[in-house]
Amino acid sequence: MAPKPNSELVEKVAKANRILYKLGVLDGFGHISARMDNSPDHFLLSCNRAPALVAPEDILVYDMQGELAMQTDKRSYLERYIHSEIYRLRPDVMSVVHSHSASVIPFSVTDVELKPIYHMSGFLGGGVARFEIRDTAGDDNDLLIRDKNLGEALATSLGRKNFVLMRGHGATIAAPSVEVAVFRAYYAESNAKLQLSAMTMNSPINFLNEKEALNAMATNEGQIKRAWDFWCQQEEGLI
Repeated sequence: MAPKPNSELVEKVAKANRILYKLGVLDGFGHISARMDNSPDHFLLSCNRAPALVAPEDILVYDMQGELAMQTDKRSYLERYIHSEIYRLRPDVMSVVHSHSASVIPFSVTDVELKPIYHMSGFLGGGVARFEIRDTAGDDNDLLIRDKNLGEALATSLGRKNFVLMRGHGATIAAPSVEVAVFRAYYAESNAKLQLSAMTMNSPINFLNEKEALNAMATNEGQIKRAWDFWCQQEEGLI
């Protein structure tokens, strides 16, 4: 059994689910998790519930095998292995988002690269990884990361990058905090919309170069609290 999680982190993970729904990144599906700050070999993830409905009492504790580390009668997400395997292979990652955000999907099924088209998406500047489930599961699959083996294959595909496209499925984002994970998930979807729009203009696209992207990422992620506070108040209906 894991130690009792920090109540503030539990609340933050629950709120992040609801914020990502409000931002249009998650709908009835998708999830965000956080590595426990007082036990790095465990992470927090909601029970099997739509993101908009997640409350603190829905947040469960899992180990690095993707198995429950607490007593509960609540159902787990099938794709919890996305989170466990990324945390296991990437000690630097503190939060993970898995989404099916619609504008990102076309980049998962084509050879077109998702690149940073504006400063808010500088985190894409290190390149976007790709995951092909057929390489692990063969042709007889449902595209879901339903076991540890598939989770490890996804985490290996992600490597040291921040973002991995999953063919015909969606994307998974790694981040150093819950706030940054929400930021990256939202602006990845925004970037995809802008890039798809720019691609219709029949003109070369002047993407950020690697140095611009890195600098923009550092600047933006140094001001995360500004966006996070706004999103929290928006989710609470205060603005």
